[in-house]
This record gives sequence, structure tokens and C-alpha cells, in this order.
Amino acid sequence: MATQYHQRGFALAADATELVLVRHGASAPAVDGQPFQSLHGHGDPPLAPEGELQAEAVARRLAAPAHAPAALFVTGLQRTAQTAAPLAERTGLEAHVVWELREVNLGEWEGGVLRIRVAEGDPLAKRLFDEQRWDVIPGAEPADAFARRLRAAVERIAAAHLDQKVAVFTHGAAIGELMAQATGSEPFAFTGADNASISDLVITAQKWIVRRFNDTAHLDGGLPEGLQFHQ
Repeated sequence: MATQYHQRGFALAADATELVLVRHGASAPAVDGQPFQSLHGHGDPPLAPEGELQAEAVARRLAAPAHAPAALFVTGLQRTAQTAAPLAERTGLEAHVVWELREVNLGEWEGGVLRIRVAEGDPLAKRLFDEQRWDVIPGAEPADAFARRLRAAVERIAAAHLDQKVAVFTHGAAIGELMAQATGSEPFAFTGADNASISDLVITAQKWIVRRFNDTAHLDGGLPEGLQFHQ
């Protein structure tokens, strides 16, 4: 009988690290004239009530034995710490702060201003998305600086957790930038990650591999009836 070669599932190589990238849950709404509190120049809103429910849904999913991470990381902005907290409680893991994983700094549009300007159809907001550059905004973080700090943080985490899966609670633009670096895509090709969504990157010394993007199964079908979040 001829030798049979069956398809095999993905297996993490010994020199690789799997990063489970979780976007924070929905944060408090922006209100014109009432900017979010600030932390080191970044708007720092807390989770909204729906974001707290989303955080619980993430924890139920990632605490399962098949998905449980070896370590947890947050960015220092409270919406990521609050999203990670239910998983930390379930697993007993400490959430480590890696400030370099924080959201892009939006300069003059920090504190919730971006949401308001986009909703109002500000021409500069349209230009931002047309040109796919956050630094179109006055005073915003340069694109190359944003890319460098995220890459450095990921490489440092990966080097410390070879052959392990870790969970990184971060932000929409940060996830989009990391996915763009992994794929060589246009800068904003992956900027649409939903709140509390899960994306996966496998990091090796030679390359980054995208395993998953914007998985929301735990939100759309994993909550009790009446609490689903339809994106």
C-alpha cells in the first residue's frame, strides 16, 4: 500500500511565538467639549458598560485550555487593562505593561476628537484615510516612529516567549499596523479590527505570519441571548 500523506494542522515551531492580539472592549463615548482624561499625552477613557461585557466574553474564550496564553500584556492605557482583567482573574496571570504597544498618538485630535471629526465629516479626516497616514493630523505621531516602537515591542516579547502563546491587549491602529507589517499591505488595510476582536500573529526571527484577523465569534455567538454584539 502506498504511503499516505495527510494534511496537518498548524503547529507552533520551537523558535516561534504566537501573539494573540486583542483589541480592547468598547470605551466610553466621546463628548464634544469634554475630552477624555489624559495619560502621557494619550486619551485614556475607561471601558463603557458594553466594553466590560465584551471583556468577559474574551476571558471566557481565551481561558479555555485550548486557548489559554502563557502570559498577558497590556499597554498602560486603562481600556486595555480593564479588558484583560477578567482573563487575568480566570488564569491567575499578571498583566504586564508594555507602553510601546500603546495606540498611535493623535496629536491635536487626542481625547476623543478623532471620533467627533470623523463623525462630522471633517475634510482632514477624509484626507487621513485617503492618504493612510495618522500623521496627517497636526502633532500626531510620525508613521515611521509608530511602526518602529510597535515592532520593537513585539520582537522583545517574542524573544522572551519562544514556543509559547501570549495574549496582547492593545488598540485598533496598533493591530492594523502590525498586520500591515506582517503582510506588506497598504498601511490601513487592517485598520478595521472590532472592539474585543482577536487577531493572531506568529513571530519568528525570519518572518511574521498572520494566522487570524478580527475574530469576533465569542461576541456574536458566545454570549447569552440579548447580549450579542453585532458589529
